[in-house]
Amino acid sequence: EEPEPAAPAAKASASAEPESPPEPAAPQAPPAAEPPKRPAVTMNKPERPKAVTPAGPKLKTKKPATLSGPKVVRIEAPEIVDRPRSRPPAGPRGPRPGGAGVGGEPFGPPAAPGGAGAGGARRNKRRKGAGRETDSAGRTRWREQDLAEREARLSRAGGFLRQRRRDQKVKQRSGGRPAQTPAQKGGKVQLAAPFTIKDLSAATGVKSSDIIKRLFLEGVMATVNSGIDPEKAQEIMIDYDIDLEVAEAKTAEEAVQEEFADREAVDVRPRDPVVTILGHVDHGKTSLLDRIRDANVAEGEAGGITQATSAFRVPVRLGDESKHVVFLDTPGHEAFTAMRARGAKVTDIVVLVVAADDGVMPQTVESINHAKAAGVPIIVALNKIDKPEATDANIQRILGQLAEHGLNPVDWGGDTEVVRTSAVKNQGVDELLETIDLQAQLLELTADFGGPARGTVIESAMLEGMGATANVLVQDGVLKIGDCLVAGRAFGRVRGIVDDRGRRLDEAGPCMPVRVAGLDELPDAGDKFYVVDSLRKAQDAAEQRRQRERERDLAQPKVTLESMLTQMKDAETRELRVIIKADVQGSVDVLRKAAEDVTTDEVRVRVLHAAVGGVAESDVLLADASQAVIIGFNVIASAKARQLAEQKGVQVRLYQVIYDITDDLKKAAEGLLEPEIRQEILGHAEVRKVFKVSKVGAVAGCYVTDGVIERNALIRVTRDDIVIENDRVLSQLKRFKDDAKEVRAGQECGMKIDGYDDIKEGDILECYRNVEVKRTL
Repeated sequence: EEPEPAAPAAKASASAEPESPPEPAAPQAPPAAEPPKRPAVTMNKPERPKAVTPAGPKLKTKKPATLSGPKVVRIEAPEIVDRPRSRPPAGPRGPRPGGAGVGGEPFGPPAAPGGAGAGGARRNKRRKGAGRETDSAGRTRWREQDLAEREARLSRAGGFLRQRRRDQKVKQRSGGRPAQTPAQKGGKVQLAAPFTIKDLSAATGVKSSDIIKRLFLEGVMATVNSGIDPEKAQEIMIDYDIDLEVAEAKTAEEAVQEEFADREAVDVRPRDPVVTILGHVDHGKTSLLDRIRDANVAEGEAGGITQATSAFRVPVRLGDESKHVVFLDTPGHEAFTAMRARGAKVTDIVVLVVAADDGVMPQTVESINHAKAAGVPIIVALNKIDKPEATDANIQRILGQLAEHGLNPVDWGGDTEVVRTSAVKNQGVDELLETIDLQAQLLELTADFGGPARGTVIESAMLEGMGATANVLVQDGVLKIGDCLVAGRAFGRVRGIVDDRGRRLDEAGPCMPVRVAGLDELPDAGDKFYVVDSLRKAQDAAEQRRQRERERDLAQPKVTLESMLTQMKDAETRELRVIIKADVQGSVDVLRKAAEDVTTDEVRVRVLHAAVGGVAESDVLLADASQAVIIGFNVIASAKARQLAEQKGVQVRLYQVIYDITDDLKKAAEGLLEPEIRQEILGHAEVRKVFKVSKVGAVAGCYVTDGVIERNALIRVTRDDIVIENDRVLSQLKRFKDDAKEVRAGQECGMKIDGYDDIKEGDILECYRNVEVKRTL
């Protein structure tokens, strides 16, 4: 049976091909022969190599940096945006119902029936911002803020834009033509002094660069903000045909002075005379005044000399009448020139004290000049007439010295009264007072005993429990407690009045020297004081004075070629820095002047700080920071200041006499001077023979003619009386074959001069050395 062998083939075909739907049976064909079978082919796929990992540590890639910390979020101000208008509803366009505009307006009121009139009203409200009042208020608020910011920017900006707008307005008024400046048309210009180059340019129309260029050509370095001298400004403006008138700005102090000058007198009556005692130091001024006052001030003065101006109101009895005389006792030392000058200005009569045993001295002549400058009469008190040296010959010699300076005695036919006095023996004192009274009657002295007071500051000082005080001399009016007072840079309300004997007063009239308390700071001696209406007026006058003083202290000097050379020279100048503390303001001024007098071209004494009061810790700290010396006059240092000065190593020098300060200042300045180099000649030697030694050079065989030759001294080589070489060192000195330190006259020696071999027979070698000699001022 044959169908069975075909079954495996059918199965193989079935496995090789996908099954297909059964087909209809077909007639069976005879079996065909089987094709030959191909051998199975296997393909070798190459294996992918594994990734090779490098040996060693792996490098990690850096991560991007991340910001740490709180996040800053910028919040902008909300922007006001107008709400857009509603769009009309979609649909065919047609007439609006009622003429009220878009129907269904969500932000406006409902449409009112009634036609166009009502609709027009609703549209007008919408145009005016009805229903959006909040947005309109916001816009108004932001608009006002914008205007305020713009105004602030304009105010901070320079005046260029404002000036340009001002020029445009002027141009419009003038028909389009710019106005001519004084620089273009010439003419007269007024300007208040002081002013800067910028102010001068704005007032005259001259370019500031032209003014600066002109000053530069004259050797003055300046900027647009630099001040310019009024005379120099007038000189420059002449080239532009401009007549510059400089008007001095009136200060508040000057206004007060004019007010007192124009014031009408209230109660004019005769007053007491003011007498100033002038003369040379130690001629007996204070002793004579003590005899008049029945006091003993001279014994209590340090060094026996007066070192401050004192005022006394002394009752005197002339015949049957009792009167008062105001005496001003001034110092006679040469350092107190300013005090004597101030005393001569406020006085009516000057009593010139001349010692009969000493005669006319430098300060006597200076006092005569001060009195003549003040235009006051002079009465000469020839003091110490009781001494043996006061012979008639000496007295006549002194009278001749007075006549040489314009003081002709009455005994010689002149007009100068000379009274012979003795403070020790009480001789001539009454005669002196009678002469003063006679001179006062001839002057017919009067004063106003009513109205506000004015006068002069004699001295000022800081007192414990009272603060800043001033010794004043009332010259007009009545000074009362509670008055508002201005004195130079000081002002305040009078809290206390004390006379020269220590009695408290409620008021002080003319010619009364009193001490006033209540000022905010110390005035300068010689300042005028005035009583004004209000404390505000006094403060304004004092502040203006302080401002002028600050401007004067801080003002930079004009930079000229001469000043630049001076600065270069000052850089080489040695400086002694001092801090001055004194008991009264007058002493401070005197010590400052004394320090300036010590200054020379090589050493400058610089006062870093000068004030009234004791030595405080702040003074020690300033001295330590600036390497200065503290000088105290009639003051003491506090315990803390002394302890701090010892820790910091600061010198605090306290004095009682003016002589010691001036002497020590000179010694300290002399210590800063470069010593003077002088040559001291030791001896001379004559060159008899010159030897050439290998590796040594020329060796001179010499004979010492005079003096001594020392090793390591300096040698000067002279040939035919001409100096060939100077300042050479004698490095080797031998006597025969032995080294010698020195060779005396009449001996021979061998000499080797360091670095010099051009020696010839017959040369003269001079041996010397340089010696430093201390210099003095």
